[in-house]
Amino acid sequence: MSTPLLRPAQVSDASALLDIYRPYVEAPGYCFELECPSAVEFAARIERAQAHWEWRVAEQHGQVVGYAYAGLHRQRAAYRYSCEVSAYVSPEAARSGIGSALYVDLLARLTARGYFNALAVIVLPNPASEAFHRCHGFAPVAVFQQAGYTHGRWWDVAWMHRRLRDGDPLDAGEAAA
Repeated sequence: MSTPLLRPAQVSDASALLDIYRPYVEAPGYCFELECPSAVEFAARIERAQAHWEWRVAEQHGQVVGYAYAGLHRQRAAYRYSCEVSAYVSPEAARSGIGSALYVDLLARLTARGYFNALAVIVLPNPASEAFHRCHGFAPVAVFQQAGYTHGRWWDVAWMHRRLRDGDPLDAGEAAA
């Protein structure tokens, strides 16, 4: 497989990204979204993420094959240097290195924006996602048992963490979000 083109997501990508995301929403055990969002809602998510964090897209042969993004970790201002990250890849591009290329790119951009912590929230069981995150320097922090109810059952959730940089944000003269 050729090297993907990585670029910022655009509002016009919403439909193609939804095509990748929809199977994760519809299948049990991948995410806690109960219904797939509309293209309008997804476009709004892209705009919000691009304004404060990052949303990256991978293309191969002119087709969108995956995306990775960061978003708000928590509402309180003290959390402003931390963000949550996720990646989704089309079934055809799974295990091709596209997810890794997206995460390397995303995490570098978040670091450059002044973020200090990246957190991943993983519905369990999902050994592939846990291994993927470990490969990218994430360490397990906690497992919240029966944290979400969807598809007729309770699901545990793992939180994983990766430190993006050390130091004091004020010393670096940077401010995230």
